Amino acid sequence: MGRLFGTDGARGVANTELTCEMAINIGRAAAVVLTKHTNHKPKIVIGKDTRISSDMLESALVAGICSVGADVEILGVVPTPAVAFLVSKYNADAGVMISASHNPVEYNGIKLFSSTGYKLSDDIEEEIEALILDTPEQIPLKSGTEIGCVKRSKTAVNDYVKHIMSSIDGNLEGIKVAIDCANGSASATAEMLFKGLGALPFIINAEPDGTNINDKCGSTHMEAITEVMKKNKCQIGVSFDGDADRCLAVDENGNLIDGDKMIAIFANHLKKQGKLRKDTAVVTVMSNLGFFHFAEKNGINAISTKVGDRYVLEEMIKNDYMIGGEQSGHIIFKDYASTGDGQLSAVQLMSIMKSEGKKISAISDVMERFPQVMVNVTIDNEGKQKLDSDEHVNAVIKECSDSLCKDGRILVRASGTEPLIRVMVEGKDFEVINRYAIKIGEVIKERLA
Repeated sequence: MGRLFGTDGARGVANTELTCEMAINIGRAAAVVLTKHTNHKPKIVIGKDTRISSDMLESALVAGICSVGADVEILGVVPTPAVAFLVSKYNADAGVMISASHNPVEYNGIKLFSSTGYKLSDDIEEEIEALILDTPEQIPLKSGTEIGCVKRSKTAVNDYVKHIMSSIDGNLEGIKVAIDCANGSASATAEMLFKGLGALPFIINAEPDGTNINDKCGSTHMEAITEVMKKNKCQIGVSFDGDADRCLAVDENGNLIDGDKMIAIFANHLKKQGKLRKDTAVVTVMSNLGFFHFAEKNGINAISTKVGDRYVLEEMIKNDYMIGGEQSGHIIFKDYASTGDGQLSAVQLMSIMKSEGKKISAISDVMERFPQVMVNVTIDNEGKQKLDSDEHVNAVIKECSDSLCKDGRILVRASGTEPLIRVMVEGKDFEVINRYAIKIGEVIKERLA
């Protein structure tokens, strides 16, 4: 992990950790690095979510970018995937999204996209970090008429919505859908999108006030959407996170359809149509064991990567796979998007409902979700480094794993962002896996804490 950028951009508590000064410097350095090979006056587009600090950080980024001679087009409140799409459509040299995704309102973040709409590689992020932290004097500031200009886009929301609508054949007429916008970016797009496709949406948490983003709503609080579904007898419910790059769903009975199940639905549907390239779907090592059983049963190659959507996308780009994602609901349709897109996932899911003429509960039965237990053990960095070498810990993990055989699995890994070792145990028998998870957690605490 870099000094400024983590696995998903620069992030922290706004105005104390992620300061205006840092935003100005990121704007300057990103503009210099990402536009150094252009032979024209560069342009960078900026989008944001609805949290109270987004306007402040937007102003700082604009100032930084313009100070080095690049122009800015402000997109306003849009989902993260809208920035990824529009940076290419608007022929911009780079894109910036101001958001802390599913995190509470006090946090914010800055995500950078290349001219192709993809998140930056580690090498490029490190180059930007080095310019900010090591050689800021090498950032050339402009003056006079060379300073960048600013304009506001009047078409960003419309252009993005039209793009998502074009991803399916036909419409969504007749489908009653409950939608939770998390008081975030989807508040600007969801009504236009789903009504435009002919669905009958019942929308909640679409009144952002700067302070209520992700507050007991959205994809981290699925109970809100379940109540709306029951009240309005909806056929499906979908919940987005603050920047609408994730989507989780519930069926007509109120049962959760997580990212793993959605990827299974999408892969199975594409396979039956003969459209699943290389018969492959990409997930992470944290995906439910039930997904891998589904894939084996249906002749689908399930490739797993490290945790993080960037690693899923890297694998998809490398081998031209078309569908992949995470259990969290961050799903990538590479033919339509260069990053996860919650509203695209929801539209695709509802389109399958309509084309197959089935209830979403029947469609999601394609995959059985295995019980999963997660235990987090607080361990400092020194203890985390001993995880792989401690013979007793690894012997206990092997003993439990051998006992589960093919009916379960154990994944023990050190967190990359917190002082934790995470123990995940899956299997068909909840009592057994719960006992093993606790046992392994206790051994790790005893030996490594």
